[in-house]
Amino acid sequence: MDHRLISAVETALGWSGAEELGKGFVRGSMDDPSLVSRLLTPNRLLDIAMRRSLNRPQFRCFQKGEEVHPAVYYTDSVSPRGQSIPMVDMRSLGRRLREGATLILDQANVFDPTMEVACRALQWWCRERVQVNAYLTTNDAAGFPLHWDDHDVVIVQLAGKKEWEVRSTSREVPLYRDSDPNNTPSDEIIWSGLLNTGDVMHIPRGHWHQATRTGSGSGKSLHVTFGITKRTGASWLAWLADWCREHEIFRHDLDRRQGSDGEALTEAAKTLVAERSPADFLTAYEQHMALPRHVPFLDILGPLDAVVCTTHFPPLVQENGETVEVVAAGKKLTFTTNALPALRLLLSGRPVPLGGAAAVVGMEVKELAEVLVEEELCAVLTPELFLGYTGLVTNAAS
Repeated sequence: MDHRLISAVETALGWSGAEELGKGFVRGSMDDPSLVSRLLTPNRLLDIAMRRSLNRPQFRCFQKGEEVHPAVYYTDSVSPRGQSIPMVDMRSLGRRLREGATLILDQANVFDPTMEVACRALQWWCRERVQVNAYLTTNDAAGFPLHWDDHDVVIVQLAGKKEWEVRSTSREVPLYRDSDPNNTPSDEIIWSGLLNTGDVMHIPRGHWHQATRTGSGSGKSLHVTFGITKRTGASWLAWLADWCREHEIFRHDLDRRQGSDGEALTEAAKTLVAERSPADFLTAYEQHMALPRHVPFLDILGPLDAVVCTTHFPPLVQENGETVEVVAAGKKLTFTTNALPALRLLLSGRPVPLGGAAAVVGMEVKELAEVLVEEELCAVLTPELFLGYTGLVTNAAS
């Protein structure tokens, strides 16, 4: 899936793929000024807050470095039947923003199709799970204090400017669940300065950082942080622990009175490690990830005229003699080899208008699309979802 954001980030950071992700701090600037406003604007973020029933911690407001209690900027919308739904009080929120505040929307990809598609494109690019948080700061407002993240982040400044400080790690590759709390910040400042509209920054896991508009006066800042959680050796061992339950020896109690058979367990563990390598884990992680949410296809609502592949990671398409196997999301589908051109088109991650696709790969593309939608590897390309691709990802049939 060729997404404008990925090519812009690679150019800005001097990357030629995802191999440099997590290896070192780097920053740069995108040379496409139209891209930042296409991704998200402050008003679009506020529109999401207005139209959704958001709750803490998904949506939060901070002033003077402290979190504002939700009761201050939330209200209950009561229906004529007396049903109460918590909604953001936009007037109260507006007052906070005029005074200077920071709004945080976690997992903006859940609520906005453009952010959803951007995260999916990044996942296909780096083969790891990605989510995006949006941060809107107004006037002379502080940000989070010095902290570190347990995942790599790519930060894109979409509007205005913000002051940043990035420090080195005080513990190499720290984890969320770790043997050390990692509470002491490093004294080594790697970079400090302003991020301006269009700037991009990559902060690897464990690097201490903070951002603020304190002292900047009137103005705004909107940036999005793409959090990329990479698999670790600990992830592999946790996966092995799940597989060990297949073997009876690991399901037996450890008997303290008679002593457990330590040698037998050790040998069984060695066999398990040899049978399931880290590479096997990474492959299984990609191919068995649960399917994402999508709008179901209902023929009573209209014909299937456009689809897009929405799996978390690129489906594996393998030729096997006279058949083709498609493996994704814990499923394996088998087709005849003459379906290969249509399958590559439908599983490209790009929008596929079926009318145009039939002219390119044949009429069987419509039948194949119905199968892939039924198996949930592809989804109906609703107008709202299509908006997430428009101007960012080229149609597959183009």
